[in-house]
Amino acid sequence: MIGVLIPAHNEQALLAHCLHAVLSASAHPQLNGEPVRVLLVLDSCDDLSADIAAQYDVNVLSINARNVGVARATGAQWLLEQGARWISCTDADSRVAEDWLVAQLALGKDAVCGTVTVDDWGTEIDERAQSRYLAAYQARDGHRHIHGANLGVSATAYRRAGGFQPLACHEDVHLVQQLEACGASIACSHRPQATTSARLDSRAAGGLGDYLKSLLGAAEHDPHQAGPRADAL
Repeated sequence: MIGVLIPAHNEQALLAHCLHAVLSASAHPQLNGEPVRVLLVLDSCDDLSADIAAQYDVNVLSINARNVGVARATGAQWLLEQGARWISCTDADSRVAEDWLVAQLALGKDAVCGTVTVDDWGTEIDERAQSRYLAAYQARDGHRHIHGANLGVSATAYRRAGGFQPLACHEDVHLVQQLEACGASIACSHRPQATTSARLDSRAAGGLGDYLKSLLGAAEHDPHQAGPRADAL
């Protein structure tokens, strides 16, 4: 069984698009009928996220941690208990490609770091900031990015690495670093695709929204890049 893990905090505006895309990916014919369980972890939501989720064939857990690391760890543990052999992670403001799961699994690695494409830059992010982002982003195989919106890991490797830690931000980066430390094979690939929002009001401090804000001030550091990989492609 494949598990899909989606943490969410007040995502009523974008959640339906996320769930529709994930369920489409879960029904891909190249999965050969393998069951896929989609888990939405609602963390401290006081909007209509639960009502929206109820309209879809997904499992829902509600917690009150207001911590994305706790949300991902709680969800991953639930999926492991259900028998998941692989856990694919995305975010509630993102839309995965129809072949997302197929592309992750086809790489044959312990873990997969995919890429993301910004959906709509809107009016808040000027052209100079967009150019800075695109100049720094490596939309190719062998990239250096880690996104919770496009991350997959085998159950065996996840357990060996110690799982997601209760971090308010960069829990995805920390997991990949732990996977590297324990010798896991990691593919940093452009094949698994996800589209994400360019909103500036990040649900987690230090997330992509804050990075985009920093580009408005010409900052150069990308917090979604990791250190040297154990498995250089």
